[in-house]
Amino acid sequence: MKLLFSEALPDYQNYIFPYAVWAFPENGETPADFFAAGFLPSSKTLDRFYLCRSLRVALRKFKLSSENRRILRKGENFRPTLVPREQFDFTPAWKEFCLQYAVQKYGTEVMTPARLEHLVSSPLTSHLMLFHEAKTQRALGLVTLFRQPPRLAQYYSAFYDLNYSKQNLGMFMMTSAVQHFAAENFEHIYLGSCYSHNALYKTQFEGVEFFNGACWSRNLEELKYLLARSSSPQTQHLFESEDYLHRFHDGDLGHAVERSLFRFE
Repeated sequence: MKLLFSEALPDYQNYIFPYAVWAFPENGETPADFFAAGFLPSSKTLDRFYLCRSLRVALRKFKLSSENRRILRKGENFRPTLVPREQFDFTPAWKEFCLQYAVQKYGTEVMTPARLEHLVSSPLTSHLMLFHEAKTQRALGLVTLFRQPPRLAQYYSAFYDLNYSKQNLGMFMMTSAVQHFAAENFEHIYLGSCYSHNALYKTQFEGVEFFNGACWSRNLEELKYLLARSSSPQTQHLFESEDYLHRFHDGDLGHAVERSLFRFE
């Protein structure tokens, strides 16, 4: 992969000069190579990726918890169906459904009709998981997915009927996807990033792990530490923090270096 370091705002007083790390595919590389290294797509054509605190579930470690089972019981009348993009009929009703969700959830102009069309038709969407009510066949939700079997599935954009919040429809959809790809013997399902406490709902799956800048970690105390740390101004890079190194890397930066997924030759 080719890397590009896009400069962000510096903090010269504390000698912090951050860069956003972008990666670009070279011959023979596939999206799974980038996901595995902690990158997520920053282009719907999968020709550019960005390094971040990505979160995934190692599906060979996954098993349903009591909370997962509770969520699935609450949605026992919901039925998921996985559909390849080329077989999906993106009807005006589905388009209106998705746009109405976006307006209610994010406000106007965040998801335009053109942006929605591009999302569903782009290479980033290889499949869709549709959710209907079993008895009435009423449309309840839609998730755009990218699959590269057996290495990965990415749970990307979800749209659902917010009137079903008491039944935890949104969480049911994510849990159903995790369970489905585990049963299909996929290695990982990627659930986006985790930069706020509001995103911790993604961690309720056995086998969950996040990218910490060096490697994939399953230590949720480390993740919560990073979330707490980001809530106040910092005068050091993360790996300069003795407290962080002591808590999670045996007090030795060398241990983090040894675990790093990145090596240039």
